[in-house]
Amino acid sequence: MQIGEEVIRERAERGARAAQSGLLVNASLALIKFLAGVLGNSYALVADAVESLVDVFSSFIVWSGLRISARSADEQYPFGYGKAEALAAVVVGLMLVGAASGISIEAVREIRIPHHSPAPFTLAVLLAVIAVKEVLFRRVFKVGAEVESTAVKGDAWHHRSDALTSAAAAIGIGIALVGGPRWASADDWAALAAAAVILFNGVRILRPAVGDLMDRSPEGEVVERIAAAAMSVPEVAATEKLKVRRAGLGLFVDIHVQADPAMSLHDAHVVSGKVKSAIQAAVPTVLGVLVHMEPFEGEPA
Repeated sequence: MQIGEEVIRERAERGARAAQSGLLVNASLALIKFLAGVLGNSYALVADAVESLVDVFSSFIVWSGLRISARSADEQYPFGYGKAEALAAVVVGLMLVGAASGISIEAVREIRIPHHSPAPFTLAVLLAVIAVKEVLFRRVFKVGAEVESTAVKGDAWHHRSDALTSAAAAIGIGIALVGGPRWASADDWAALAAAAVILFNGVRILRPAVGDLMDRSPEGEVVERIAAAAMSVPEVAATEKLKVRRAGLGLFVDIHVQADPAMSLHDAHVVSGKVKSAIQAAVPTVLGVLVHMEPFEGEPA
């Protein structure tokens, strides 16, 4: 197994573990919030439970996507399975958009129908949920940033959106409790505000994931590091047409390298191998490098 594949597999395993921990926490919180919402007459809390239930499925999807993306390339998929990670992120984003739409429709219906104020204990439940979800967001997002996974970071934003929707629900329930029956609909308005937050996070996850599926060039300094690594090879006079695309947690590079026109085909092949090794040493997540050797026609340095 190549070094790059080992790095990808290790990162995928870390991301999968983060997704698994989120799945267990979300399943527990979804059950607690749903029961508290039904017994405590709080639709905002029920809506929050739905969001947590979506998080359960999204964590499972992210976990599955990372497991698939860590597979080594084969004859059927010569470029590997990396895009399964971005595809998982797209599914997660679409699930959030769907959940936001469903919650919005139901919240509007509840606003139009008079009902009793929520029970006081529902507020205590939400405050505990906010603390748990914020801690979970910070832990999972840190892992996602370290392994450079769109899906894991998307899963983390699910936890943050859950914390925000719980905060909105807490505000709505607080207003309903203080204001009495006349302000009972504040709970439902909070659910509507929570749906807006969920929708925002769904779109936020979808945009980079769709970009990865469309072979968008990675952000940050990674492209500059790749170019610098190629130029570090002594025989390389210049580089051009550098293209980098992301496939899940890995990268594929296409680069044109200019060298001495008098160089033999064998020597040019050796130089291309050096360029590939230099790039993969500088950026371990690079899984493949396609080097095009060209004659250098400029002035010598």
